Amino acid sequence: MRGISNETIELAKHITMLILDVDGVLTDGSIIFDNDGNELKSFNVKDGHGIKMLMKEGINVAIITGRTSGAVTKRAHELGIRDVYQGCEDKVAAYEDLKIKYSLYYKNIACVGDDIADIPLMSRAGLPVAVGDAVEDIKKFARLVTTKEGGRGAVRQVCDFLLKSKGILSGIIDDYSKA
Repeated sequence: MRGISNETIELAKHITMLILDVDGVLTDGSIIFDNDGNELKSFNVKDGHGIKMLMKEGINVAIITGRTSGAVTKRAHELGIRDVYQGCEDKVAAYEDLKIKYSLYYKNIACVGDDIADIPLMSRAGLPVAVGDAVEDIKKFARLVTTKEGGRGAVRQVCDFLLKSKGILSGIIDDYSKA
């Protein structure tokens, strides 16, 4: 990841909520339709495992996306993500809802985005992150930029960074090595 500093690591220690966009963050941004008009999306299994590790350690994960897709509903359910906001024309309203629901301050929230529609959320997050292939204009709002692209392990990089910053990742790895 680009942008890691002692200050960024300190910011990461306060994160208790990770907010994710979908298209271009959890997916590579492709929108595929089958012959019947059903929308298909491809999700990265490593991203999913990173999300599950975060949630197991008490870090909430939410999805806020401008589009609506049954594939997102299904993937969120598989991962145990309960806070899913789809079809959001106003992503800030969903962000504010999460802040109230979980009694959060901006410094408790990390947000991962890829395009200018994510700027309102990123500018309100304590730790704004852009995926490696995000548009250049959004990278200006990010404290961190992943080296991985959206849908290709970028979310896993963020999850691992948060867990490592909190001193948790090595214990998780140890647990797996003992299994």
